[in-house]
Amino acid sequence: MPGKGEKVPEQVPQPHRPIRPPSWFDAIAPLVLLAVMIMSSVALFGLHAINGPIQVGLLLAAMATSFILMKNGHSWEAIAESGARGVASVVGAIFILFAVGALIGAWNMAGTIPTLVYYGVHVIHPNWFYLASVLICGIISMGIGSSWTTAGTMGVGLVGLAVMVGVSPVITAGAAISGCYVGEKLSPLSETAILSAQLTGTDIYTHLRQQAWSSIPALIIAILLFAVLGLTDGTDGLDQSVITSELGALDGLFWITPVNLLPLLLLVILSVRKTPASIAIMLSALLAAALAPFTQTAAMLRFVAESDVTEPLVFVKASWLALANGFEANSGIPMVDGLLSRGGMDSMLLTIWLIIGALVFGTLLDEFGLLAKLIAPVLLRARSAGSLIATVVGSALGLNLVSGDQYVAVVLPARMFREEFAARGLASTNLSRAVCDAGSVTSPLIPWNSCGAYMAVVLGVPTMLYLPYCFFNIASPLVTLALGYTGFRILRAAPAPLSTSVPAPPVSPAPAAPSSTGTAPPAPDR
Repeated sequence: MPGKGEKVPEQVPQPHRPIRPPSWFDAIAPLVLLAVMIMSSVALFGLHAINGPIQVGLLLAAMATSFILMKNGHSWEAIAESGARGVASVVGAIFILFAVGALIGAWNMAGTIPTLVYYGVHVIHPNWFYLASVLICGIISMGIGSSWTTAGTMGVGLVGLAVMVGVSPVITAGAAISGCYVGEKLSPLSETAILSAQLTGTDIYTHLRQQAWSSIPALIIAILLFAVLGLTDGTDGLDQSVITSELGALDGLFWITPVNLLPLLLLVILSVRKTPASIAIMLSALLAAALAPFTQTAAMLRFVAESDVTEPLVFVKASWLALANGFEANSGIPMVDGLLSRGGMDSMLLTIWLIIGALVFGTLLDEFGLLAKLIAPVLLRARSAGSLIATVVGSALGLNLVSGDQYVAVVLPARMFREEFAARGLASTNLSRAVCDAGSVTSPLIPWNSCGAYMAVVLGVPTMLYLPYCFFNIASPLVTLALGYTGFRILRAAPAPLSTSVPAPPVSPAPAAPSSTGTAPPAPDR
């Protein structure tokens, strides 16, 4: 310390470290590491890689990306805030996941899913089961505009019904997902359709009319393939005596009545009225839990057979357990128990872990300019309308792979390519259609993407198994590419001036706000 009368030296401010733009190595290294981690986890653990190993790989890739950013001069505080923004963008999706877990447990306990299965067995012939699945889910998703809600309700029932009638639940999952994404692309209530139109400056109904030129051919392809599969896949269904035995078991375990479908009716009404998905799904689950003591008394008592509480409280305990940990049928019949012993909020925890890891990794790549570094030279080489649309499709698919969320894959290409489309005299509908066809429908095909993880856990079928049968999702970007290269339905507009030829990567994100590219906004519905 200075002595008496001595001058106190002034504090010299520490200079900020210069921020260096990312190099090619900086941009490529995280993606290579992620690819190695994912391939290694799949090679070592197979389909069980999604139960933790892939999540670890995503977090390690995010950590490596953080080291690269700090090497370039970014502070840890800025990096941590960027990751927090990525997690915040999926808070709505996390609430939906918890609500769907509660819904499946409550619907099983209240007899809603058993009733759907029971009636469905009598109505749908095995030869047309896959075709019926894609059409039923397509109609429902068109009405409510949500692929997640449709899959979490009708999709769950159809996959369970497939097991009961002896057809492939894997192909059924692919058919259900195909139908779910018909409404995701073509319904005026779909958030991704609205988002694509808004971000590209397109009227929503103009967007939907142009979207139909790629979606309807993709749907026709899917319908034909599912019809052929239903007739030729070698599964003629179970013997009628087996089906009769299973239906008898369901009828003995549950009171099968149309009253059990009231939670489904409530969900449809709330969805049509555009109630936020998490609220609508949770209210339907609570209605099922409230109905169960009156309609499924015996099933609830079997569920908590060794409970030490009195009978009025046993129903509260059973409902609480079904919402939290899922329902267990305890019938002694393996096929029935496998169908109905599912759900609960805790069944979604692995999926949420996966989504958080993917979003942190993807947000760091986006906000610190690593993605822009990779995309800018590709854009310079896209000289024709077809190659430009192919660049959009490839970018959206790549973002689904590395960011882990369909909203990132929709928002970023819409923002990054909007000026380029305008400068080349291409109507904004071409961009909005390409973004939806590649950013939205490919998301459930990727195991670590939020949509792929959701579909796998809700339908009970691993992503890599149902992927080859998502015919609509696979055909949609291919049809868009065909339209781009042939010029069919590629609309033109007066060219607009272009301020910069390629999107400039941000030098450094602001401490408390996203960069110029930004991440996907919080999504309350899916």
